[in-house]
Amino acid sequence: MKIVFMGTPDLAAGILETMLKDGRQVSLVVTQPDRQKGRGKSIVKSAVKICAEKYGIPVFQPERVRRPEAVERIRQEEPDLIVVAAFGQILPQKLLDIPKYGCINVHTSLLPKYRGAAPIQWAIINGEKKSGVTIMQMDAGLDTGDILTQEELVLDPKETAETLFDKLADMGGPLLLRTIDAIEAGTVTGTPQSDRQTFYASMFSREMGEIDWNRTATDIERLIRGLNPWPSAYTGYHGKLLKIWDADVLSAEDSFPGSDTLEGARPGDVLGVDKKRIYVMTGEGVLAINEVQIEGKKRMPVQSFLLGYKVSPGDRLHR
Repeated sequence: MKIVFMGTPDLAAGILETMLKDGRQVSLVVTQPDRQKGRGKSIVKSAVKICAEKYGIPVFQPERVRRPEAVERIRQEEPDLIVVAAFGQILPQKLLDIPKYGCINVHTSLLPKYRGAAPIQWAIINGEKKSGVTIMQMDAGLDTGDILTQEELVLDPKETAETLFDKLADMGGPLLLRTIDAIEAGTVTGTPQSDRQTFYASMFSREMGEIDWNRTATDIERLIRGLNPWPSAYTGYHGKLLKIWDADVLSAEDSFPGSDTLEGARPGDVLGVDKKRIYVMTGEGVLAINEVQIEGKKRMPVQSFLLGYKVSPGDRLHR
């Protein structure tokens, strides 16, 4: 089966490499154009382009894949199948109609839940107990096509976007291979998606990482994990940005320094400090902070942070 692969970030590169190691016939890789990155504005290739070059696969990088010249370039490949994984652009119907078997998408959620660009982060932030990978037959909608195959996993209580990303990337490649084999054999049937219980998983901005201490401790702890590693959850400490990388929600039975000062405390108030944790009042419950990163410094356990910064009961965390 002759395949055109379309993708851009690390997750897509891992899936592409799985296909190539398995000997699949990928005749062309389509990825986003090289971009400037960092303070030095150096030109950076996508992870998928780097993978394709490693295996000697031709690379096509259209600014807009829906332009007629881009569609025609892909049509010239005469692919039997187009595989899409986190490509970053909406495919026009003219492109979807090119391959014999259409276009299929590797999506990192259990559709129909979490359509959109950031399903991994939102699943954690919303407190889902499980996630997974869906291989979907693409249509002109946003992640609305028929479901071909799915595989699910149970989330760890301390799952972060980073750890879940790695797990789903490892899961996506083998599931894709099995799905391609089933498509070629004619043994897979698409299941239409329901539009009920669908959540649009919008992309994040840095501003969305600012912690609102009026939220519950549970909500904030999920936000911290869901935005790890990017854009990260943050607050302020004495005028400096303070990223929070790990925290725990305390139960009503937990004792901690400052537990006797809960009455009258405002969300964002530091209730107490010990050698390893900073205890902060929220809109509901107490958050125990374990790992932080002050502006201009590296990530560190609270134990190390407290060696250089004095945090006292009554201090406030806010921007």
